[in-house]
Amino acid sequence: MGLTNLHALSATDAARLIRDGVISSEELVQACLARVRETDARVQAWAFLDPEYALAQARSADEVRQSGQPVGSLHGVPVGIKDIIDTADMPTENGSVLCAGRTPSRDAAVVARLRAAGVVIMGKTVTAEFATRAPGKTRNPHNPAHTPGGSSSGSAAAVAAGMVPVALGSQTGGSTVRPASFCGVYGLKPTHGLVSRHGMFRLSRTLDHVGLFARTIEDLALLLEELAGGDERDPDSRPRARVPYRDVAGEAPPLPPMFAFVRTALWDRVDVDAKEAFAELCGHLGERVETVELSEAADEASEWHRVIMEAEMAANLSREWETGRARLSESLRARLERGREVRALDYLRALARVPELDASFAELFAQRYDAILTPAAPGTAPEGLGSTGDPAFCTLWTLCGMPALSVPLMQGVNGLPLGVQLVGPRHGDARLLRTARWLVGHVASR
Repeated sequence: MGLTNLHALSATDAARLIRDGVISSEELVQACLARVRETDARVQAWAFLDPEYALAQARSADEVRQSGQPVGSLHGVPVGIKDIIDTADMPTENGSVLCAGRTPSRDAAVVARLRAAGVVIMGKTVTAEFATRAPGKTRNPHNPAHTPGGSSSGSAAAVAAGMVPVALGSQTGGSTVRPASFCGVYGLKPTHGLVSRHGMFRLSRTLDHVGLFARTIEDLALLLEELAGGDERDPDSRPRARVPYRDVAGEAPPLPPMFAFVRTALWDRVDVDAKEAFAELCGHLGERVETVELSEAADEASEWHRVIMEAEMAANLSREWETGRARLSESLRARLERGREVRALDYLRALARVPELDASFAELFAQRYDAILTPAAPGTAPEGLGSTGDPAFCTLWTLCGMPALSVPLMQGVNGLPLGVQLVGPRHGDARLLRTARWLVGHVASR
């Protein structure tokens, strides 16, 4: 197999070929680095990348395999890590000049789990400032005049451009699902608490999630299988039985899934071509989809999300506010100022409304639906690099901690990707991946 196209392998295929001795990790990493040299001047996905260190990790992985030792499910596969997730051997600068040169002493929990599975940590991908909305340097791989989304811009763009097969990001509002939609890859925000956030910059305990990017559903399932699990260092993590995500995602559902098409109260923000694309998709699904109106409480959820997020941001960035506010972006300073003014009563009231929403969605899924189908964003990636786009179509599902997945099924009239967001019940991540796989196959067969 030639080196020119190894960068296009999925993580699952690459791991199998390395395990079988068909290719080496060093060959795969060389191919990915060649892809970086070819594309990254235009895309600018990396905050830190040391090619020699990446190759040294790959050679070490090859030595382990050649010695006959057991290898993990991702052995020798390169992975990108968002630059808010700690790595003991690389800088983690949180997209801010206030953290320039910061090198943690320990790996984040997810990085440790990936290393145990045998990965090569390729480098650190660009994040928006403190994983908020002030954009980093990354461009959309499909058209560099358009945003890649945020805040996990570098991870989404690196996977879309073929620089790595998989990458990690995060989501507190729409920071995984939206860039996945804009860049045309799969992006999964798992159930809140399913994947440990220990060692990841804390923006909002209530809302923070680790995010996963890949070019195939099988790769998402493989990543999730390695990353899911209890961690007493994350206050929202709980011990759970191990789920065979790959097996469940790869099997046929017992019955064709039923979808609830949810426009939400924000439908008037959706671009005309996106509305037309969703109408066509619903037409393909026929009797397998029904339009569902949400409760009035769901319409108010964006304000509850804002109150919770800005109050917790203000608390978690209090040191940066006190010592370096002049070096923060204007947009972040404004959000922190609002957060510092949130009344405790309003914050607690917002938190108290979430269980009501959770109960209404649990009832919706119990009735007859396998997944909610809804936009990931108002349309394709906006032109210009001063904004990361509108996260409004993601915040409800983030607030409720439900698994949400952007599926690269459509495109706009401008030729840019347009993702479909699927949302499942809490801890229904495996079934959500299975439903997404069915949907992709159904659309492809039409």
